[in-house]
Amino acid sequence: MKSKLQIKTERGNLQENDGFEPVSPTGQYFNSKKLSVCILAVLESEVPVDDSCAIPQLRDVFLPINPRFSSIMVTDKNGVKQWKKLEVNLQDHLIIPSFPEDLSVESYDEYFDEYLTKTSSDLLPQNRPLWEVHIFKYPTSKAAGHIIFKLHHALGDGYSLMGALLSCVKRADNPSLPLTFPTTRSSLTNKSNSTRIIDWVPQTISAIFKGAYDFGWSFLKSTYNPDDKTPIRSGKSQGFQPTKISTIELSLDHIKLIKARVGTTINDILAGIAFHGIRVYMQEIDPESNISQSTALVLLNTRNITRYTSVKEMKTAHTKMWGNQFAFLHVAIPELIDDNSSNPLDFVYKTQQQIARLRNSPAVYLTAQCLEIARKCKGPEAAAELIYNTMNKSSMGMTNMIGPIEKVALVDHPVKGIYFMVCGTPKSLVITIMSYMQTVRIGVGVEKGLIDSQKLTSCIKNAFDLVYEAASKSQ
Repeated sequence: MKSKLQIKTERGNLQENDGFEPVSPTGQYFNSKKLSVCILAVLESEVPVDDSCAIPQLRDVFLPINPRFSSIMVTDKNGVKQWKKLEVNLQDHLIIPSFPEDLSVESYDEYFDEYLTKTSSDLLPQNRPLWEVHIFKYPTSKAAGHIIFKLHHALGDGYSLMGALLSCVKRADNPSLPLTFPTTRSSLTNKSNSTRIIDWVPQTISAIFKGAYDFGWSFLKSTYNPDDKTPIRSGKSQGFQPTKISTIELSLDHIKLIKARVGTTINDILAGIAFHGIRVYMQEIDPESNISQSTALVLLNTRNITRYTSVKEMKTAHTKMWGNQFAFLHVAIPELIDDNSSNPLDFVYKTQQQIARLRNSPAVYLTAQCLEIARKCKGPEAAAELIYNTMNKSSMGMTNMIGPIEKVALVDHPVKGIYFMVCGTPKSLVITIMSYMQTVRIGVGVEKGLIDSQKLTSCIKNAFDLVYEAASKSQ
């Protein structure tokens, strides 16, 4: 019998048919021979976790969110990857580890850290849908229990997957009310749109040359010019190595005070603080590394949005919000000037200047086109290798997401904290940032055995204190 998998249009794209759906190019890159990238989302429960509600919640709420949660990735006779829908055995996806009873909170802290590290490196089986839910039922110093969602990046990017997870929770104070989120619009005054031709022409020419330079520099960083080996970059091929995860909690009100003083975005402030702390850590481990060539790959969401959309909106034909829609920006980590006159706010300013220029640079578009050319000429595995090399040759990765302003509950389990981590990348250091209620949570994922996680988190926290103090004194 002929397969109805079919189906190429004149442009060579596959169309959905008979339970099959084409895998996006980015989905193929992230689930390839070179890459298997996952997102860990950790929900900290205020009360002990009752796992009896897990299966009904997964069946009735989680699975209907998107067909990909009930699909596996298969390859057709033409070598094209497809999502194939099937019946899901939810017991295969729910994992509840068992540890000794009645231990101290400190002991369970260690068990949880070790379990999270192991979970970060375990590959998801390819013969079932690419997600798992882990329930850690033992009390730690952070929570009475933890719920860990492990979602493959091929299913969607952080925006898509976080939107899906937030569809599973309700406001703790009033479940009938919708969640609200901090605005992502800049409070800075927009410049006038009226620009004279005599000004527009040189600005356009300058943008073209800067874009060409940015693209050339980014291409060299991805291919021929790797970062220096430093205390945060081993230079080895890391793929699928265990990631030790720790977090830092910062006051959102304190960050807003810094924002009011320096006049930039919260994301740029946090990136500058992280860069400062990382440079201090590097210098303390190896004094010569303070002037090393080190860059961060910063993930930029390319959707033209200012809020999370609902899952229903994501799936409509006219929005197409679901999926992987982001770009990488190569951002040089500023050098650390070790003298009494150095101002920690300089890291914030330098970081903001770089990100603002690169965010609007044609290099973002050119880099995406370069990847598409590699895919069309040599196939998705070649494009995946290019992404792998881009990640491997930089020193660290950084990404961020916004969370709800109100406290949420997952099936009557109030959530006191949320954070996430990107795992499976060939990097020794990944920084993630997420806001929730009045707190910003910085996740620090490090290569186990290379980076002193406790020392690094302490350096980043100290950097925040220095920036906050400097901002408080500025007029």
